[in-house]
Amino acid sequence: MYWMRKRNKKQSFDSSTIDQLAKVSYQELHQGTDGFSPTNLIGSGNFGSVYKVNLESEDHVVAVKVLNLQKKGTHKGFIVECNALKNIRHRNLVKILTCCSSTNYKGQEFKALVFDYKKNGSLEQWLHPEILNEENPTTLSLGQRLNIIIDVADALRYLHQECEQLVLHCDLKSSNVLLDIDMVAHVSDFGIARLFSSIGGNSQKDTKYGMGSEVSTCGDMYSFGVLVMEMLTAKRPTDFEDGQNLHNFVAISFPNNLMIGIICSMESPKERTNIADVTGELSKIKEGLFLTGVPAHN
Repeated sequence: MYWMRKRNKKQSFDSSTIDQLAKVSYQELHQGTDGFSPTNLIGSGNFGSVYKVNLESEDHVVAVKVLNLQKKGTHKGFIVECNALKNIRHRNLVKILTCCSSTNYKGQEFKALVFDYKKNGSLEQWLHPEILNEENPTTLSLGQRLNIIIDVADALRYLHQECEQLVLHCDLKSSNVLLDIDMVAHVSDFGIARLFSSIGGNSQKDTKYGMGSEVSTCGDMYSFGVLVMEMLTAKRPTDFEDGQNLHNFVAISFPNNLMIGIICSMESPKERTNIADVTGELSKIKEGLFLTGVPAHN
C-alpha cells in the first residue's frame, strides 16, 4: 500500500474519501472477470487478489484488486490507499482509475480498486521466469535493467520529495513493479502487505520495518537497495539462510559494481543514502554506459 502523511504532521482519513471517487459496480467487475474466474487471476497476497478484467466503462483491459475483508485493517487500508492514490500522477506510478465499495451477490461487503493493466506483467516474472514455467523465457538486457531501476527511483523520488504530502510505499519489491508494452516500469502494490499497525511481508529483512518500528523513507530506500541487487544478481532476498542475506552476498561478491544497492540497504537506517543522491548517481551511470557503447534502451 501507499502510506501518506503531511510532512511532520499525520493525516486523518474518514469514509467520505471513498465518495470522492468515481465508482464501478460489483456487477461490472463480476461480469468482466467471468465471476472472478481463476483464469483471470494474475496475482494474490495476504490482503487481496488481482484479476484482469474487461471493463466496458474503461473501454480497455484493467487490473482489479479485490480486498480480503477478513483481514484485520483491510477496510482502513482501502480508505487510506484510495486517498493516497487518487491524486497521484507520475509516469512511473500505477494510478488508481476507480474503485468499488459494495456488496456481492451473497450480501457480503465487497471492496476493490481498479488500476491500469500493464501488458508485460511484473518485474518479478522477468527476473524469475520459472514463475511462468516458460521453456524459452526472454531476459532483460543490461540497458533495460538500468532503465527500470531509474524508473523506480524516479517514482520514489516523486513520492518522497515532490508530492505535496510525503508518501511512503512501505512494500517495494519486484512483484510490485509492473512493466508496460514499452518496458517502462510503474510502481504499484497489489498485496496491501503493510498497514499502519501491522507491517506484513517477509521478503525483506529490514531492521527498521522488521522490528515493527515507525515506517520511514529509510525503509523504502532499504527496499529499493534490495530490488537493485535482486535485479542485477537474479537472486531473491529469500534465497539465503544461516545468517547470510542478499546485502552481504553482494558486498562480498560485487563490492564495486553494485554500490548503490549496498549503500541503500545498510543495516542502520542512518547509513542509507537518500533518493535524490541515488537518482543523480544513476544518471551518471547511464551516461557512462552510453559513452562506452552499451545501449541503454534495450
